[in-house]
Amino acid sequence: MISKNTICLWYDGTALDAAKFYAETFPDSAVGAVHRAPGDYPAGKQGDVLTVEFTVMGIPCLGLNGGPEFKHNEAFSFQVATENQAETDRLWNAIVANDGQESACGWCRDKWGLSWQITPRALTAAITDPDPAAAKRAFEAMMEMRKIDIAAIEAARRG
Repeated sequence: MISKNTICLWYDGTALDAAKFYAETFPDSAVGAVHRAPGDYPAGKQGDVLTVEFTVMGIPCLGLNGGPEFKHNEAFSFQVATENQAETDRLWNAIVANDGQESACGWCRDKWGLSWQITPRALTAAITDPDPAAAKRAFEAMMEMRKIDIAAIEAARRG
């Protein structure tokens, strides 16, 4: 059953592949019901996968195979708070190595165009440090990174 509030993500025929990847990659994620089209529609035929219910880190989602009209962009992203460098590396590398793309400041994009912010909790703590100079140093260090390097952020924070 679909949750009362569900994030609907538009795909061009690849919703099930994306849902399976998310379920394999992220904790507390799973593929739920797969619904096939009861008739032909602009982006597919009767019997094609129309929607996929899935969960990403506890967040209910619905993948809609709506066709090529709409593409994902950075206006929507999943922000994943990581506990350490190993978790940061594992998630970042899983996305990028699976035909994804690196971006700046901890952002990357998966092969379906969905944006992810792989954000160590240490980064959030550093850029919100009560000492404005420490926060600025950490922020400036982050601005030069793609995948976040926690040791470099902490070194910048310390000065």
